[in-house]
Amino acid sequence: MRQRAVVLLNRSSRGGDEAAVARIAELLRGGPLDGSPLEAVPGHRLAAAAAQAVASGCSLLIAAGGDGTVSTVASVAASHGVVLGVLALGTLNHFARDAGIPPDLEAAVAILTRGQVATIDVGEVNGRVFVNNSSIGVYPRLIWERQQQQQQGRPKWTAFALAGLRIWREYRRITVTIEGRGYRRNVRTPFVFVGNNEYAIEGGRIDARSSLDRGRLQLCMAPGADRGRMALIVLAAIAGRLGMVEGFESVPATELTIAASSRRMGVSLDGELMILAPPLRYRIRPRALRVMVPTTEATR
Repeated sequence: MRQRAVVLLNRSSRGGDEAAVARIAELLRGGPLDGSPLEAVPGHRLAAAAAQAVASGCSLLIAAGGDGTVSTVASVAASHGVVLGVLALGTLNHFARDAGIPPDLEAAVAILTRGQVATIDVGEVNGRVFVNNSSIGVYPRLIWERQQQQQQGRPKWTAFALAGLRIWREYRRITVTIEGRGYRRNVRTPFVFVGNNEYAIEGGRIDARSSLDRGRLQLCMAPGADRGRMALIVLAAIAGRLGMVEGFESVPATELTIAASSRRMGVSLDGELMILAPPLRYRIRPRALRVMVPTTEATR
């Protein structure tokens, strides 16, 4: 059965060039999705393009790009009850990996028509959806500093390294009050991380999730961590031994409120920087997103 599908490719992503457009069009040709619109749009227009596709009768929104692209399109898909498809073209592709979607384009295109629909959770903060994680503190600062370096003409990874050095020299912590069901803490910490479902903190990769549908958030932070303790946390994360570091905390939750004295806060949502007004109200939305996944993978 044919379905109305639209492919949205982020022209601003690492793999969002004309070659990617041509390759995707070639893979779609002759298959069930042959003739589906393929739109290459800049990142800031993705949400509007996705909403317009839904309004035109689209039942399968296909995001071609990295985690930021997937997050933006997934937000529209979840809001309108349409199915999300993913073609991973980014650098890390955390969501695609955790959902079992391969980085190989040919295999990923096959999943769009021969896969199965899984219903998974999404996180939300102040009405903004995220599919991987959100954080405040050091990581949003790193994103902002990297963007400043890139605006000066430096390549992405050079900008990232210079931003990291500056943040390390000007090490800061944030003071926040975190409340949840039966939970309240006043903390001074370099970061607060909120994951959509639980990330592995011991063994293997720190950024891997075994499930995307357990209906809970994961709160991580390091109260009181100074520069030395933060260095240990970074090294432990790389080694997959974060759970053994003294002072690192991981707490499951279904909803959280984070209050701060500042009027605005830098917040990362799936690697994208946003400025939001506290308090930050996080919640899990169980099984709010339908996504195409391989039939050989367990539904997540």
